[in-house]
Amino acid sequence: MDSRSKRNGAIATGAALLFAAALAVSPAAAQVQTTGTPGSPDATTTVDSRYLPPPPQQFQGDIGLNVLQSKSAWPARIVPPKGAPNILLILTDDVGFGAPSTFGGVIPTPAMDGIAADGLRYTNFHSTSLCSPSRAALITGRNHHSVGFGVISEIATGFPGYNSVIGKDSATIGRILLENGYKTAWEGKNHNTPVYQTSAGGPFDQWPTGMGFSHFYGFMGGDADQWAPGSLFRDTTHIEPYIGHPAGI
Repeated sequence: MDSRSKRNGAIATGAALLFAAALAVSPAAAQVQTTGTPGSPDATTTVDSRYLPPPPQQFQGDIGLNVLQSKSAWPARIVPPKGAPNILLILTDDVGFGAPSTFGGVIPTPAMDGIAADGLRYTNFHSTSLCSPSRAALITGRNHHSVGFGVISEIATGFPGYNSVIGKDSATIGRILLENGYKTAWEGKNHNTPVYQTSAGGPFDQWPTGMGFSHFYGFMGGDADQWAPGSLFRDTTHIEPYIGHPAGI
């Protein structure tokens, strides 16, 4: 997820979400910043991120008796605050929190080490011991039962806390960043959509693109063949890039 800024990013495996939440409620975030001529198509503004979604912008033009006596105006495009960080949230399934060298583990992860060295590092991460619940808790900042993910989506039940449905009252980090002007994307595994909604026919409100992520490129469900993935999606379009390519290429 990128802002227009090239400042430090937030690492990653644990609680970049907590950093984003802290950014959202900071006093600096409440100070609205505008650029360009008000009412022009290139005008931008930030929003008071303590209140999302933001209220509609007031019309800045004039409406007279006819077009000659009127002045048009566009709403300002919402952008992140000046100096806002890039935010990269990484969740690695079936890997202990202390496994990568980034957090003192024995597995060399130089790329992640480099990101962490240029950003922030959080260590107070509580795993739920399952992938779907951990991801649901991480992207919403809530207890996994409160967002329907007491279990993985394939064995969800029709009971509260276990139905694999993230309610509209539980905004994801994607939704929060999107409404603050960020460009957002989810890549890789999506194991947080109800199984009965994972077909190409949707509905798509519980897909990444329906949860605040502008783009999605990855697979639905618990696993996929890493050499010949047969169920990849670009946003909500099913694609099969392995066709015509030998395994491993």
